[in-house]
Amino acid sequence: MRMGRAGLLLLLCFLTLSMMIPAVQAEPEASHGRAVYWIPLDQEVEQGLARFLDRGFREAKEGGAEAIILEMDTLGGDVAAALEIGKLLRTSKIPVTVYIKGEAISAGSYIALNADHILMAPGSAMGAAEPRTITGERADPKTVAFWASNMRAAAEAHDRDPEIAAGMVDRNLEIKGLKKKGELLSLSAGQAIQRKMADRMVKGDADVLRFVKAHPSDVVRVDQTLSEQVARFVTSPYVIPVLFMVGLAGLAIEFLTPGFGLPGVIGLSAFGLYFFGHYLAGLAGMETFVLFAAGLILLLIEIFVPGFGIFGILGLLSLVASIVAAAADRMFSLTTLVVALLLTVVGMIIAVRRLGLKRGVKRFVLHTAQDNTTGYVAQPGRRELIGKQGMALSPLRPAGTAVIEGKRVDVVSEGGFIPPRTPVKVVDVQGLRVVVRGLTSSDDGADSGSR
Repeated sequence: MRMGRAGLLLLLCFLTLSMMIPAVQAEPEASHGRAVYWIPLDQEVEQGLARFLDRGFREAKEGGAEAIILEMDTLGGDVAAALEIGKLLRTSKIPVTVYIKGEAISAGSYIALNADHILMAPGSAMGAAEPRTITGERADPKTVAFWASNMRAAAEAHDRDPEIAAGMVDRNLEIKGLKKKGELLSLSAGQAIQRKMADRMVKGDADVLRFVKAHPSDVVRVDQTLSEQVARFVTSPYVIPVLFMVGLAGLAIEFLTPGFGLPGVIGLSAFGLYFFGHYLAGLAGMETFVLFAAGLILLLIEIFVPGFGIFGILGLLSLVASIVAAAADRMFSLTTLVVALLLTVVGMIIAVRRLGLKRGVKRFVLHTAQDNTTGYVAQPGRRELIGKQGMALSPLRPAGTAVIEGKRVDVVSEGGFIPPRTPVKVVDVQGLRVVVRGLTSSDDGADSGSR
């Protein structure tokens, strides 16, 4: 049995909402010795990482940890996430040691400066923390000044040189013997230790454990769950635009072509992944899913029930509100959504003109032209429908839509209201006006007997 477009869309809405149910996590095992929690801080800094570290610190507190080691190797990322992680380190009652195994660049250097101790492996580096936009351009002077002040504060809180910390951000700052004006500061492991920006150089994990006076048997490693990995991937500022593009393009193709198929599934899945990832990252609540589902339902009403566009407008506003509400940076999310929408519109225009989607568009565009040089030609009648039976797809008040011989037809009732899913019969065709009559069980029996 084939499921209609409305049924599939509602089913996908239900599945999206069901994904919100969080997986039950096992309680961390209590440590019976000197617990040292070892947490990786790698790849990009974003909101998903902040949620993961927050869980790791909570487990360390519940497990009675005496030290937390963050193994760092990152090129930076989101400023807002870095500020949140920095606050997590500053307010931790458990001593935090950052072990820079590779790079602590940009937001990574800010996080490291908030730790109680910084250890660096040979060949590692920290610095180059100039804020940039997602397109790679330098941030405005106000943002640079804000970020430099936060770097200074983090360094001062742990008796590190605030000028060196600010020099990692501000090109205009000059530090005699270390940095010229116009350059960004980045320190090697040796330079960082010499300038007292780091505590010690270590050659491996064993040296790190000796520094915190722990044994390998004391280590409790905290790994990311599958849901946290999904959250980290989805909340990346580089992935969000792709999800918007895929989601909008899938829904646009679905609405331009008959039936419900793969494009609609892909489009809804992209938006479902966006919301699910932000929910796991602690950014989206139940209200965002309700707004998104309400938006889809309103768009369905607009498609299947004749109206004046009010439901469609409300549906679009609800969808936009849900997307923006779920974002960590709402201005970035709104801007990205608008750009993705414009690119989708341009792409669909190209597809319609070049790639053969014109058949689907014919449902929305009047293609017949009247030319006074050739005379005014009426649309061809559909008198072959007389006597055919079908079913009302929407309420007929008296106009609406019916399915006749497997095809959607705009019809009007012979008189009075006909509810949806009522059997109907075409009794007359007047030009483009297809007139139907509701059938009762007795009518069906009469028709069967006459045949």
